[in-house]
Amino acid sequence: MSRVVIAGGSGYLGRALAARLAREGHDVMVLTRAGGTSSKLEVRSSKDPSRIRYAEWTPDGTAGPWAEEVAAADAVVNLAGAGIADRRWTESRKRLLVDSRIMSTRSLVAAMREAEKRPSLFVQASGIGYYGSYDDGPALDESSPPGDDFLANLCVTWEGEAKPVQAFDCRLVTIRSGIVLSKDGGALRKMMLPFWFFAGGPLGSGRQQMSWIHRDDWIGLVAWTIRLPLVTGIINATAPNPVPNWEFSRTLGRAMRRPSWAPVPGFVLKLIVGEMAEVALLRGQRVLPARAQELGFAFRYPELKAALAAEFAE
Repeated sequence: MSRVVIAGGSGYLGRALAARLAREGHDVMVLTRAGGTSSKLEVRSSKDPSRIRYAEWTPDGTAGPWAEEVAAADAVVNLAGAGIADRRWTESRKRLLVDSRIMSTRSLVAAMREAEKRPSLFVQASGIGYYGSYDDGPALDESSPPGDDFLANLCVTWEGEAKPVQAFDCRLVTIRSGIVLSKDGGALRKMMLPFWFFAGGPLGSGRQQMSWIHRDDWIGLVAWTIRLPLVTGIINATAPNPVPNWEFSRTLGRAMRRPSWAPVPGFVLKLIVGEMAEVALLRGQRVLPARAQELGFAFRYPELKAALAAEFAE
């Protein structure tokens, strides 16, 4: 059993991770954004009989009253940051995507710097956007270099903000996540909508590679990282079998018992979501979980068909 602080633990990934860790016997503290500047630490327990507690924080790049929870923890999991695909990438939205990640990470690092006793593990979220996006690129693993678009530069900067924790004799693990599949939220929930109206299909050419992971495997991978001290450095959180977008669309349609016959032209996506379409939708990456497999992580859903079937099983 250990004490785990999860920053950004109120999202659909953070909630599920907190529940899993609590079931395994960990004491979990979830840091949630405060409505304003807080002068004292206020802790509340969840309504369910789990071991999950909540505290407000204002991640402004500095430590606050909540820092005492970090000092008392064995591990910190940093998932904080505004949703990448929640809104169109205006200049103000892009600043928010960057600032929400940078300030949160700086706050956690500041809390660790001030602590007398520090957590021995810091798990830093990132994304496979780190590698850039390609129309038809090579297979990528943790040793591959960064790309040079907005998402790649964001990930490089975000990951860099967590590196100072290594000076505190702290194990740093950076999780570069692919598309995390759960019909409860995230990208899959958005993808499902046109299929419900019998209008689903591939995006653009459909040839762009999609590197995905089922949410159960994503949670399992983070829990495995906490449990095994030998896990360190960069870990790609992707299933071992990425697929082209046309295959993903066809498999999703079959899982939902809907056709996949209505491709969305690239120019339409660009009109609707702007720059995000070019970077995140019409191009992709073939990213492999080389280090997770090398270190012995066992995927529950290595194949897309089984992963989507599990989500839509009646």
